[in-house]
Amino acid sequence: MSVGRPIPHDAAVLHVTGTARYVDDIPAPHDTLHLCFGLSDTACGEIVAMDLAAVRSAPGVVAVLAAEDLPNSADTSPSAHDEPLLATGRVHHMGQPLFLAIANSHLAARKAVRRASVEIREEPAILSIDDALAADSRFEEGPRFYRKGDANRAIAAAPHRLEGRIEIGGQEHFYLEGQAALALPQEGGDMVVHTSSQHPTEIQHKVADALGLPMAAVRVEVRRMGGGFGGKESQANALAVACAVAARVTGRPCRMRYDRDDDMVITGKRHDFRIDYRAGYDDDGRIRGIEFRQFARCGWSQDLSLPVADRAMLHADNAYLLDDVTIESHRLKTNTQSATAFRGFGGPQGMVGIERVMDEIAHALGCDPVKVRRANYYADAAPGDAAPAPAPLDDGRDAPADTHADLTSRGTTETRGQPAPPPSGAQTTPYHMAVEDFVLGEMTERLVESADYRGRREQVRAWNAGNEILKRGLALTPVKFGISFTLTHLNQAGALVHVYQDGSVHLNHGGTEMGQGLFRKVSQVAAHRFGVPLERIRITATDTGKVPNTSATAASSGSDLNGMAVKAACDTIRDRIARLIAERHQARAADVRFGGDRVHVGGESYGWEEAVRLAYENRVSLSATGFYKTPKLEWDRIAGRGRPFFYFAQGVAATEVVIDTLTGENRILRTDILHDCGASLNPAVDMGQIEGGFVQGAGWLTTEELVWTDKGRLATHAPSTYKIPACSDRPRVSNVSLWDGRNREDTIYRSKAVGEPPLMLAISVLMALSDACAACGPHYPALDAPATPERVLAAVRRAREGAR
Repeated sequence: MSVGRPIPHDAAVLHVTGTARYVDDIPAPHDTLHLCFGLSDTACGEIVAMDLAAVRSAPGVVAVLAAEDLPNSADTSPSAHDEPLLATGRVHHMGQPLFLAIANSHLAARKAVRRASVEIREEPAILSIDDALAADSRFEEGPRFYRKGDANRAIAAAPHRLEGRIEIGGQEHFYLEGQAALALPQEGGDMVVHTSSQHPTEIQHKVADALGLPMAAVRVEVRRMGGGFGGKESQANALAVACAVAARVTGRPCRMRYDRDDDMVITGKRHDFRIDYRAGYDDDGRIRGIEFRQFARCGWSQDLSLPVADRAMLHADNAYLLDDVTIESHRLKTNTQSATAFRGFGGPQGMVGIERVMDEIAHALGCDPVKVRRANYYADAAPGDAAPAPAPLDDGRDAPADTHADLTSRGTTETRGQPAPPPSGAQTTPYHMAVEDFVLGEMTERLVESADYRGRREQVRAWNAGNEILKRGLALTPVKFGISFTLTHLNQAGALVHVYQDGSVHLNHGGTEMGQGLFRKVSQVAAHRFGVPLERIRITATDTGKVPNTSATAASSGSDLNGMAVKAACDTIRDRIARLIAERHQARAADVRFGGDRVHVGGESYGWEEAVRLAYENRVSLSATGFYKTPKLEWDRIAGRGRPFFYFAQGVAATEVVIDTLTGENRILRTDILHDCGASLNPAVDMGQIEGGFVQGAGWLTTEELVWTDKGRLATHAPSTYKIPACSDRPRVSNVSLWDGRNREDTIYRSKAVGEPPLMLAISVLMALSDACAACGPHYPALDAPATPERVLAAVRRAREGAR
């Protein structure tokens, strides 16, 4: 059987031999044109004049388009219709597209845009969180609040109190394949778009809107991406719309790709956060009451910032039961690139806040941080196979105010009826969801033993006592990450399956492949349902002409949603074949079994190809669609109440580091990880996701620093200035294991999502660095992220001198 086996990625050989085809590798017609944006060099101001005559006369240029030249208003926003393709009258960040050059080659287009003469009347830019607060520059009418109990009263009554602040930087996606698109005009004005996007349906919607066409006239295809990490959920819209509009204007195929510098200057990044906290706790470190104020720097447009900030609030508890808690969230508008989706989607920032509090409580009490964390954990779930279904929602759902909104975008908002209350006596999150599948208590104890945490903590203490320059730190942190789109109606998926006369299987679904192994996992599901070898399954490019109305491949839900949709389609065909075979043998269809590339009934069996041939000859349909929607979800984002998640993926990591107290340089020495993938569909792929997610998270929290000048220019816009982890930055020793438990909820073969949760295991790196800094003196070091050498040195000084 294919499910549960450690099978290599379906395109692994293609990846390592350089033969995997990406958007910019697709052979295009000989008359294909190339595009490049002309960008603003000012962060905020009014466009006074824009002379593009020199651009139009540049060698190789076929056409130049400014906003007024577009055939329709072209908006690329996934949410609030506040991102025009080309600036209209004003500029809002340095790097905003002003005009579009269309030329015979990529180089000609890039050279041409430099000839433009643009005059912008510069105005003071809002660049920082403090700037935005001073100007009251924000999205939504004010802060959002989630409340449970009475935090202020509980804090006041607690034996001990603390308050503080942590600054958390953003992160560049740095996908290996940059943004790219290719538009091919069709007869009758239709358009085919090849794009490197996690969200083909949103591309379809935006292109159709820009061309004044129905969505049915636009077909979008995505074979694979060279990485996405959330950076291709909405950021790919601009290139696809630009190519389609240019193709409409010129009547010729058009393609576009960003060079790396342009990609980093134009596109959004992970939201940087400031989190202020105030907590009351007892002698055992148990939190009695806590308040968080989260400030998210969202950039110039709304993009996906509202659901990102929502998810940061939803993960402010991480693994901890908080009885009296208030979470306040500010979504701030600034003249910087529009922050967007990034692996974890706000969850990592929310978790860092509560992990800082746990770390500081342990320091104040002089005890092991693991003891404090364990004291605050949710209680482990009792043994059981499934959680009860909640009562249904109250009547109806308010219609979205904007009837032209892209309903498949996470940027769309909805208001739902009153969710049912959690079961009586249940332990609940700050948003009143019952936690019924918690296993981190047992997982933590197992990792403490397997990683020899207690023995190594004594070794670290002894090392630090004998070394003045190099200090070591050790930290163990948990992850509890909610799985589902928080916009409830996005939790659906479709699939299309064909079985051909020769027994080969053609499979298509709404998910996109970005290297994470989704296509491999889904093909394993199909092979398992039909009982055939994987070699019989062929998955084709994600195509809006085959599976419509797809949700983005995001929220770690790709395998959950699309795997179940494919299972439904395969089962439909399998049941038809079973009924036919059963009739021939006067048996029940339920007694027909599929396995070993054969179909069995009673004491007889047919080869798979023979069974398929019989079905065809008896006029049995060998094609089916499948559909799946996630059950049990009910969420009111304004009230902060309900069940936004189907289940929680969990994990725990212990990391040991060393710092140089003279330079601030640091290294990860060892990491031990125990992660919960449920009954893994493919342990090899899941292990790769865990290892890669951890390293990416470690980069976010250590080396990856985004820097803007006081004029709003991104200074870290290339690999020379922006430092992602290198091979030498990985842990010297890395021990990764999968938790041996099944999902309590009825997911595809009881597996769990693994895309985003492992990134947050890297919070253990930040806490270990804080532990090393704390060894330098009696005061709490208050280490911010990313923990660059400069910040590590500052934290060492705070530990020694006590300055905050």
